[in-house]
Amino acid sequence: MEQNGGPAGLSLRPQDTALGEDGASLVERAQGGDEAAFTALVSQRQDKLCRVAWSILRNEADALDAAQETCIAAWRELPRLRDPARFDAWLTRSLVNRCRDMLRRRRRMAVREIRMVTEAGGSGVSTGGVGDAFVDADAIRAAFDRLNVDERTYLALHYAEDRSVAEIAAIVGAPEGTVKWRLSRARQALDRQLARQSR
Repeated sequence: MEQNGGPAGLSLRPQDTALGEDGASLVERAQGGDEAAFTALVSQRQDKLCRVAWSILRNEADALDAAQETCIAAWRELPRLRDPARFDAWLTRSLVNRCRDMLRRRRRMAVREIRMVTEAGGSGVSTGGVGDAFVDADAIRAAFDRLNVDERTYLALHYAEDRSVAEIAAIVGAPEGTVKWRLSRARQALDRQLARQSR
């Protein structure tokens, strides 16, 4: 049975679901509706999914939500995956896109809060905005939090997750040369933010 569009009992908790099969075989079984196979796939990847999400979102609750939503969506969309061998890249791309959407919503809310405070005759500084949660963070974390969605994504995948340029290219669907260029730009943006903080 399914709950909320996903397999019954789907959670991001470790489970004894090692079926002794290779990943592609599990994907094929899951595509056919085998919930145990899908749960095994998710269990094998849950820690990595949560780490990637946290690296981008920097918020544990949001990261868990993003990972859970990604798994539920993956269960629904899995029959459309043409190449079972590309499951990991497909799943990570889905997670990254979900994290990007969450960051964009978060930033829109922060802009609205700032605008409302300013229009009400306040100081123009939000006391409940997203950035306020990171006031006491170290310089690198604070600088990272000021980067745009794409910069955060590329840096998180490459440095926090130790993904190669080729792996990132598969995840984001871009040529390797483009990924190298975007990584370079993201590093430069981080350096600029660090330099601003040190003034």
